[in-house]
Amino acid sequence: ETAGGYAKEMSEDFQKRQAEFVAEHIKKQDIVITTALIPGRPAPKLISEEMVRAMRPGSVIVDLAAVQGGNVALTRPGDAIEIDGVTILGFNNVPGRLAADASSLLARNIYNFISAFWDEDKREFVVDWDDDIFKGVALTRDGAVIHPAFTSDDAAPAPAAADKDVAGDDASASEGADDAG
Repeated sequence: ETAGGYAKEMSEDFQKRQAEFVAEHIKKQDIVITTALIPGRPAPKLISEEMVRAMRPGSVIVDLAAVQGGNVALTRPGDAIEIDGVTILGFNNVPGRLAADASSLLARNIYNFISAFWDEDKREFVVDWDDDIFKGVALTRDGAVIHPAFTSDDAAPAPAAADKDVAGDDASASEGADDAG
């Protein structure tokens, strides 16, 4: 590892020992995901053709280094291929391929979060300031920063809390408005 935290090319002896270790274990795996990249260089080849052929049919290799040539000797950047029943996924832009799934997952998570604090009978969002989940995501309350990760002794004083409800109406004027019919 470099001082910047990036991987660096290892010695030939290390690479040989690593290849022996990988060859022994890869044949037992159903899925292998490779990610090794060295900035400015082709991706190191960590999985040989022989290693792929030793894997069980139905196994999958996801080569996330495909855009720089791949960590698998047989990877075809941009393609999904099958060798002796082993699928090798060498897609170039995996994060871009996940956008629809990520959006769906985010929407489901937001829905589940909001529904946990939604009172169906009252048809309103009910804040439980003692709930651990809510405490973990609440950043401010009444104009003051309340989340421990963002509070400090150096923090600027909070502005005076306005007497307004969520809609921006004067709280005293809106009290009992629902009862008026």
